[in-house]
Amino acid sequence: MTMDRYVITGKQRLEGRVRTSGAKNAALPLMAAAILAGGQVILNGVPRLTDIINMAEVLKSLGCKVEFLKNEMKLDTSTLTGYTVQEELMRKMRASNLILGPMIARCGKVNISKPGGCAIGTRPMDQHIKGLKELGVTIREKHGYIEARAEKLRGGDIYLDIPSVGATENLMMAAVLAEGTTIIRNAAREPEIVDLQNLLNKMGAKVRGAGTHVIRIDGVSKLHGAEHIVIPDRIEAGTHMLAAVMTGGDITVENVVPEHISPVIAKLRQGGAEVIVNGDSIRVRHKGKFKALEIKTLAYPGFPTDMQPQFLALLTIAEGTSILTETIFENRFQHVAELMRMGANITVEGRTAIIRGVPTLEGAFVEATDLRAGAALFLAALAAEEATVLEKVNHIDRGYENLEEKYRALGAKLHRVVKHS
Repeated sequence: MTMDRYVITGKQRLEGRVRTSGAKNAALPLMAAAILAGGQVILNGVPRLTDIINMAEVLKSLGCKVEFLKNEMKLDTSTLTGYTVQEELMRKMRASNLILGPMIARCGKVNISKPGGCAIGTRPMDQHIKGLKELGVTIREKHGYIEARAEKLRGGDIYLDIPSVGATENLMMAAVLAEGTTIIRNAAREPEIVDLQNLLNKMGAKVRGAGTHVIRIDGVSKLHGAEHIVIPDRIEAGTHMLAAVMTGGDITVENVVPEHISPVIAKLRQGGAEVIVNGDSIRVRHKGKFKALEIKTLAYPGFPTDMQPQFLALLTIAEGTSILTETIFENRFQHVAELMRMGANITVEGRTAIIRGVPTLEGAFVEATDLRAGAALFLAALAAEEATVLEKVNHIDRGYENLEEKYRALGAKLHRVVKHS
């Protein structure tokens, strides 16, 4: 795989309007849920990202038809024939494990290899497996493969040890066709889970409680096709908001659900930025020095771990000493060493980073190690003196649609250098 780079000239004041794309982390489970329909599901607002295209390949490999034009995706799963996903497809992305629940519900069997995916820490499958067993699924793990079988799914009372998003989604999709009632306790509460509930209910399921810690699912005998608009990407929206602050700019972010990013809004205001919420748009303006903050990542509705690297980049140029604690992933400070190459003053002790603000960052050669670390370095480059070369931007492509076009329109000076293998 070739890895492109960005060359970014910093210190350009960004201003204008930018529209948030649909949420990748909502679209992926919605695509998996289409397996349950046995008919056509139409999703609008699907971002054109590598993870989405990989998930489409997973579905096609099982015999489904996928049409993806602009941001509309038509999924016809009536032609589904296979139940084994090749290892190379699974390795490309973490979220391919979301087919586990819907495949078991629809076909009674599925074979997947353990998914690949993420540099930021382990994301074990144990909660998915434990919950599926409660619904009557037999699971064998051998040679890195998971073989799941179920003669008949029956409702169960499931308690998740941690509120895992993927496990909550997989179990919701498995339970909609199970006999009887399923209750998922200590469920994850993310907006993407509410979005999945909304699509499942449009397809004829009976799910309620998404967005709270207890989700109740009354099984039905079959589901049908539906049409649905994907919710906006809250992490993309938050990233644009930080770009306004870091460049002393004035940006209006459109297509946002403000409730989904209330911790981001609160922290920006606390640091001295002006944040004006108007319906589904948010305007962020900032002049002068941003103030140091204390931040601790938590499961939703707490401060999102997916915004931690970007905030860390902002805090490198804030006034005073900030303390940032990461409680979700054990390996999520890979961007620190790269930010220090740009002149940041950061000390990491365990899961806490202590950031002493510096007057300005300097351009350097840096590389993205994962998606959000890439976003953090992108923001740092926008704020830095002179030019920054950001390597391995393909990581950023996994989560940000049309980034160059969006930022050029706001006044950023950047270009992409395509590397040919």
